[in-house]
Amino acid sequence: MDRRYDGLVEALKGHGSLAVAFSGGVDSTLLLACARAALGAANVVALTAVTPYMVRQEIGDAVALAAELGVHHELVEMDMPEGVQDNPPDRCYRCKRHMCELLMERARLLGYATLVDASNLNDADASRPGLMALHELGISTPFIEHGIDKDAVRAISRELGLSTWRKPSNACLLTRLRHNHPVSMRELQRIEEAERLLHGMEFESVRVRCHGSLARIEVAPAQRGRLVEQADAIGEALHALGFRHVCLDLFGYRHGSMSEPGN
Repeated sequence: MDRRYDGLVEALKGHGSLAVAFSGGVDSTLLLACARAALGAANVVALTAVTPYMVRQEIGDAVALAAELGVHHELVEMDMPEGVQDNPPDRCYRCKRHMCELLMERARLLGYATLVDASNLNDADASRPGLMALHELGISTPFIEHGIDKDAVRAISRELGLSTWRKPSNACLLTRLRHNHPVSMRELQRIEEAERLLHGMEFESVRVRCHGSLARIEVAPAQRGRLVEQADAIGEALHALGFRHVCLDLFGYRHGSMSEPGN
């Protein structure tokens, strides 16, 4: 086992109890498992913010994983923060700030003084506005503090036998829309349905970027050929969801492509 895991668990023992901001992804699942190992399940709570723009499947995953780990879990309903309805460039900061304030409040009501977040070392290296909100609120990021990056998160998760070790990264549905574009629930649902369809066809790292009536599909480079082979079926299915035009992004899946110039 990576010695950083031992150091992390030992450090978490310094807390009497912990609330973990829990999305059900690979990072937060490992952090929850570490907190349980350090403090015992009775002294840990998992808190999941339920937003209007998160993938519904992620909620079910979070519920199942918390139960699997034997940790008390609560869903915290969250309305769309002020200003986010127009998908501004600083939406991640606005969302993270509002989300963490809600989770901190719920944690305090439950008797947990400390909320921890599962951002890893790769998040610290990139331009992540959400990280600024964590710093402003004084929320601890144990993985960053212990030098644990995404590769280490997956490796440690595998060693611990966590089912999430290979789970693809996901992000909120707002990342599929252009900045400064009014957000509608109908559009978010259409994007979610399109991605669910592609996941069902065993496309793993996939995004359906929405440009009005055009759907731009990003998949892992190794899966581009298979998507072309199934182009007719995919085009018809997405057309039925309301997209008039469907195209494959030849560059493949990449983080933050909607923030690139011209989008």
